[in-house]
Amino acid sequence: MAIDNTTANTYTSATNSYLTFCKLHHLPIEPTPETLSYYITFQTSHINPKSVASYLAGICNNLEPFFPEIRANRAAALVNRTLKGALRRHGQPTKRKAPLTATLLQSISTALLPSHDHDDMLFLSMLNTGFPGLLRLGEMAVNDSPKLRDFRKVVLRSSLKWVENDFEFLLPAQKTDSTFEGNRVHIAQIIGAPNPHPIMKRYLSSRDRLFPLHPQLWLRADGSSPTRSWFLQRLRQYCPAEIAGQSIRAGGATALAEAGAPTDLIRGAGRWSSNAFERYIRKNVIVLHALILGRALHYSQT
Repeated sequence: MAIDNTTANTYTSATNSYLTFCKLHHLPIEPTPETLSYYITFQTSHINPKSVASYLAGICNNLEPFFPEIRANRAAALVNRTLKGALRRHGQPTKRKAPLTATLLQSISTALLPSHDHDDMLFLSMLNTGFPGLLRLGEMAVNDSPKLRDFRKVVLRSSLKWVENDFEFLLPAQKTDSTFEGNRVHIAQIIGAPNPHPIMKRYLSSRDRLFPLHPQLWLRADGSSPTRSWFLQRLRQYCPAEIAGQSIRAGGATALAEAGAPTDLIRGAGRWSSNAFERYIRKNVIVLHALILGRALHYSQT
């Protein structure tokens, strides 16, 4: 129970790949530095070397009870240099999805606002909440696999409060919150983007009429929680292929940067740790450019 169900599922897959490798090449399963080095060399010929580093974490987690020295072997110079060499030989740049723009968000909102379909109102509300709230898709939608869902991560209707022309709710858990302390997420309009207040109010009117006793904030017309695949399928109807779930969070960060918001505010709003946010803006050229442009515009106006 020390790790999340989704993480445990990934770790199991990584361990199975290691055991399959050992069986395929007639090697003992004891994870010595040499065996781990062979495994890295083999796997990086088939998948991204960055993924292999994550695989090693799962293998260490699952095999440590049987081989207590596995973490020391993982830290061996041979293993680290093999992984570094694999990154040099097979490494590829990360393909990032484009951020959702305020203009595209306005276009989607204009197209769906006249609709009285509950699912249309749900999709539009999630989109216009995730954008200014810098939310991950997994913080609004549930996992496609029922066995990997956790009700403790579901946002509750009772946690939503109106704050003048804005609103806020309790995000019970996030990617780095293992103790479920939660965070209050404040949703306010970003310059150039639609106003999320009337969109949420319209959705809640339909939701409370259909499901007054259900605890979840986000509910489809059939009473189920929206899944990741359901949301992405709706998103593809209005957006090009380079827009995906991560685009909502990246788009909100970009819009805040273009509006001249300081990095500390963006980092706090997105619930990034300091190191993670610095790495994020360094790797995301669009956000970095927006920060520079937004700050220059802010100083020229003052």
